[in-house]
Amino acid sequence: MTHPIARLAVPAFFTLIAEPLFLLTDSVVVGRLGTSALAALGAASAILLTATGIFVFLAYATTAVVARHLGRGHQDDAVQAGLDGVWLALALGLPLSALTAVLARPAARAMSGSGGADVVDQATTYLQISSVGIPAMLIALAAQGLLRGLQDTKTPLWVTGIGFAVNAALNAFLVLVVGWGLAGAAVGTVVAQWLMALALLVSIVRRTRHLDLRLHPARVLTAARFGAPLLVRTVALRAVLLLTTAAAGTFGATTLAAHQVAMTIFTFLTFALDAIAIAAQALIGESLGRGDHDETRELSAVITRWGWYSGAAAGLLTLAAAWPLPHLFSDDPSVLRATTGALVVIALVQPVAGVLFVLDGVLMGAGDGPFLAKAQVALLLAYLPVLGVLMLADEWLEGLDVAAPLTALWVCYSLYLTARCVVLDRRRRVDAWMELAVP
Repeated sequence: MTHPIARLAVPAFFTLIAEPLFLLTDSVVVGRLGTSALAALGAASAILLTATGIFVFLAYATTAVVARHLGRGHQDDAVQAGLDGVWLALALGLPLSALTAVLARPAARAMSGSGGADVVDQATTYLQISSVGIPAMLIALAAQGLLRGLQDTKTPLWVTGIGFAVNAALNAFLVLVVGWGLAGAAVGTVVAQWLMALALLVSIVRRTRHLDLRLHPARVLTAARFGAPLLVRTVALRAVLLLTTAAAGTFGATTLAAHQVAMTIFTFLTFALDAIAIAAQALIGESLGRGDHDETRELSAVITRWGWYSGAAAGLLTLAAAWPLPHLFSDDPSVLRATTGALVVIALVQPVAGVLFVLDGVLMGAGDGPFLAKAQVALLLAYLPVLGVLMLADEWLEGLDVAAPLTALWVCYSLYLTARCVVLDRRRRVDAWMELAVP
C-alpha cells in the first residue's frame, strides 16, 4: 500500500515546492535591495497569494472528480471533467487579473501597515505586474488537478522544475543585472508562470485529441458548484493568513520583513508536506470510486501516519536552520533575530501541520467540501479573538524584545493550526465522509 503513496507523493513533492521556491527566489534576490523592498514583497505576496490561493479548489476539486471517474473505469469522463476545470480557471482568472491591477495600490496600502510610502509604492508595482500572471496560475492549478486525478504527478514535476529554473535566472538577471528592482522580480515570475501553464496545456491536449475541447457552459457551471464549498473553505484559510500578515504589519517594517521571510519558509514547508496530501486526494478518490470502503479506511490511516513522520522530519530540519537560514534573506540584525524566533515556533508545530495537511487531502479526495467549508469558517471566527488579545498586548510585546511580537504572532497561528488538526481528525474517525455523492 505504501508504494502507490510514494509513487505519487515523491514527484508531487518536487512539483509543490516549485511555487514557494518562486517566492523564496524572489525573497533572496529582493533581500539584497534592502528592508523596504523585502517588506514590500511581503505585503504584495500576501495579497497575491490570497487572490489566487482562494481558487486552489480548481486543483483540489478537479483531482477528486477525475479520480472518482478513474476509479469507476471511465477514463474519457475523467479527462473531460478535468477540461471543464481548465475552462473554469480561465473564466475566473481574467477578471481576477483585472481586479488585482485596479486595486493594487489600496490593497498594498492596507497590507503595509506602518511600513511607509516607499513600501506601498514598491508593493503596488509588484502587484500590478504580477496581475498579468494570474490567469496562468489558475490554469496551471486546474491542469495539475486533472493530471493528479489521473495519477500522473511526473508531468507537473518536469514542467514546474523547468519553470523554476527560468524564474530564478530571469529574476537574478532583471533585478541584479538590469537593475529593475522589485519590478524585475515580478516580470521574471510572470514569464515563468505563463510558460508553465502553456506547457501543461500542451501535455493535456495530447491526451485528448478524440475528445471535445470546446467550452461547455453547463458542465463548467457544474464544476463550479462542486468546487464552491472548497472555495468557501479556502477563503476562510486565506483570511487567517491575511489577518496574520496584517497583524505583523502593525508592528512596523522590521517585523513585517521578518514575517515575510518566516512565511516564505513556512509556505515552502506547507507545500512540501502537501505532497502526501496530493497522493491522498488521488488514491482516496480512486478507492471510493471503486466503492472499496475498507481499503479507503485503511489507506486514510496509513497516509495520516506518513503525515506525522514527514512533519516531524520537517520540524527537525527547520529547527536546525532557524539561526543560519535567515542570513540568506537579510543582514539587518533586528530582522534576523525576529525571523529566528518565528522559525523556532514553526519548527515545533510541523508534526501537527504534517497530519493536518494529510487530513485535508483525505477529505478533499472524498469530496467532503461542505464539511471543510463549515469547519474552516468556524475556526476563522475562533481565531479573531486570539489576534485581538495579541493586538491589545502590542506595547508590552514590543518592550520585551525585538523578536517578541513576531514570535507571539506565530504562537497564535500555531494554536490555530492545532485546533484545525483536531477538528479534521475527529471527522476522519467517522464514516460519513465515505458515503458522499461526487459527480
